[in-house]
Amino acid sequence: MSLTFRPCVVIPCYNHGAMMARVLARLQPFGLPCIVVDDGSSEETRLQLNELAAREPNLTLIRLAENAGKGVAVIRGLQAAAEAGYSHAVQVDADGQHAIEDIPQLLELARRHPAALISGQPIYDDSIPRSRLYGRWITHVWVWIETLSLQLKDSMCGFRVYPIAPTLRLAQRVALGQRMDFDTEVMVRLYWQGNPSYFVPTRVTYPPDGLSHFDAFKDNCRISWMHTRLFLGMLPRIPSLLLRRSPVHWAQQEEVKGLWGMRLMLLVWRLLGRKAFTLLLYPVVAVYWLSAHRARRASGAGSPACGRSLAPGSSRCLR
Repeated sequence: MSLTFRPCVVIPCYNHGAMMARVLARLQPFGLPCIVVDDGSSEETRLQLNELAAREPNLTLIRLAENAGKGVAVIRGLQAAAEAGYSHAVQVDADGQHAIEDIPQLLELARRHPAALISGQPIYDDSIPRSRLYGRWITHVWVWIETLSLQLKDSMCGFRVYPIAPTLRLAQRVALGQRMDFDTEVMVRLYWQGNPSYFVPTRVTYPPDGLSHFDAFKDNCRISWMHTRLFLGMLPRIPSLLLRRSPVHWAQQEEVKGLWGMRLMLLVWRLLGRKAFTLLLYPVVAVYWLSAHRARRASGAGSPACGRSLAPGSSRCLR
């Protein structure tokens, strides 16, 4: 447990002035200093944030001259947190969708693993758009390929605790994604850097009056380009990534829960047919093949015995 553990909260805000008061009220019981980064919001939001900063002694307000993106706002908030002497920063989105009440669990993990990124692992209700859910599973698969590991359970949740110093070192060395590509890229690159991620299950709700800044075309293009860069960056790192395998016996490892992934695959089958389904299987199988080598070896050792126990001709039924 770190003796210098000093957490704060960093909230990137772009035109969420109306929601910010509710978010800050939910944060108040934890007594954490809050840094709100206004990412070039409208005049109305600027005035709302000014009022909040005037009456909230625990709130520091930072302004960006123009909208630069969530990634830029978060890094600016982390820089301010480092200057103020904080060691860790809880990132909370300003739209009110996160279960802020789970902050103690995230901070406890951060205390125990001070060099790690601690992230929420979303539990969704029926309010999540299905397109978002399926899109997340595509990103999950790519992240598993980019890390040659199944350890990163969800890279897109904006409810997380950053170890400030390692994250800023990364941001100084690499040009990270500035918008919706930021959350995933920073987690993958921290993993490459030797900073693991740990996860806390947490409920995520999309408020009916919530404001989303996701641009279906532009942000999907950014995310696709990000995965291209990360995949190419993974290739020279293959030896070091393979050496980082956990020594835990395969039978003791947590089972990968892929219900929504299976639903996505079934949807692809129904909408696009067998060829598209088969093509999508290649990266999925590659991830499991690369990451589950101990289970593979155990299956290989047991398969001859299984083969001997089958009745003559029964192997044809299993093809």
